[in-house]
Amino acid sequence: MNTWYIILIILGALIGYYLFVYFRQKKYLTFLTQEEFIKGYRKAQLIDVREPDEYEKGHIRGARNIPLTQLKQSLAAIRPDKPVYLYCQGYSRSSRAAEILYKNNYKEIYVLQGGFKKWTGKVDTKTRSQRY
Repeated sequence: MNTWYIILIILGALIGYYLFVYFRQKKYLTFLTQEEFIKGYRKAQLIDVREPDEYEKGHIRGARNIPLTQLKQSLAAIRPDKPVYLYCQGYSRSSRAAEILYKNNYKEIYVLQGGFKKWTGKVDTKTRSQRY
């Protein structure tokens, strides 16, 4: 019987944690479908937060590569007065990048739902020196 209590406590803690993260992200983060993303990213700062080798294999046309690992050091390259559109392979790195931007007073932060792996729009695969 004690095992069930432990399992229920762990399960309750996990559910509580995920609810906390979900509601905290809703304060500063908006996920966009590909169609919504396409409508707005040309008027915004489009940033690929994947690592350079991932970026070079293929990225959304017009995106700058600022890896999540270098984002804090590269904040000066991102304007806080313009919307920021982020994407990574899925959504976890772009969500973490959004949190960093939010903590540094960026207000309009959008993330591509499903990330680059779900992207069916235009892609560049040529290596460009757009990294920071």
